Amino acid sequence: MRKNIVAGNWKMNMDYEQGVSLFSEIVNMVKDEVRGNQEVVVCSPFIHLPALAKLSAPVANVAIGAQNIHQAESGAFTGEISASQVKSTGASYVILGHSERRAYFGETDELLAEKVDAALKHDLKPIFCIGETKEERESGSFFDIIKTQLSKGLFHLSPEAFKSVVLAYEPVWAIGTGLTASPEQAQEVHAFIRKTIAEKYGETIADDTTILYGGSANPSNAQSLFSQPDIDGGLIGGASLKSRDFLQIINVFNA
Repeated sequence: MRKNIVAGNWKMNMDYEQGVSLFSEIVNMVKDEVRGNQEVVVCSPFIHLPALAKLSAPVANVAIGAQNIHQAESGAFTGEISASQVKSTGASYVILGHSERRAYFGETDELLAEKVDAALKHDLKPIFCIGETKEERESGSFFDIIKTQLSKGLFHLSPEAFKSVVLAYEPVWAIGTGLTASPEQAQEVHAFIRKTIAEKYGETIADDTTILYGGSANPSNAQSLFSQPDIDGGLIGGASLKSRDFLQIINVFNA
């Protein structure tokens, strides 16, 4: 049975003290107010990871993650961070292939395949992002785009390795724009993703794969999105920076 996950992506926000304070609020709210089996993941800037790991340790259903890694084990890569370094902080997840990394930093499907391998080698669970731009949506090519991102980024993995991957569908046109895919649009793509996984790895693995929605989910639309049969939670941006908003989204699964 696949896991429900609500993951927060803080992006490049929060100084050290602000991040620790926000995460402390989230952890205490989860302990006091969340009764479901859903997992809560917070993906923070690198500076927060060790402190957040200590705060999350006593709470079984709260985990932390990084927002990126370098594909190499180590070396002369000034400003980068490796999978082993992230793992050493206590993190258990890493976001890979976010649309901002693809668009602003030129990350390709081939590079992301290397990053996936690096993450899995060090027992980090990738939250692997896929999705189409506004132009690709309007041209009708978005299914082809998503299938290519899956195939080139992940389908080199063995079935056993693939089981450690969490997917996040993020319609790029709905990130930071105020637009959101309708529940029906999101479900259509999530179902296609699951079907594509089944064609590669079989129905059992496809049915067990957690697929998150990552396009401007918030407290007002999370219920309608998460109620769709193939949407297993969300990768939350702006709303994850407000503890009460984030908790409302987490608690959709208890409604």
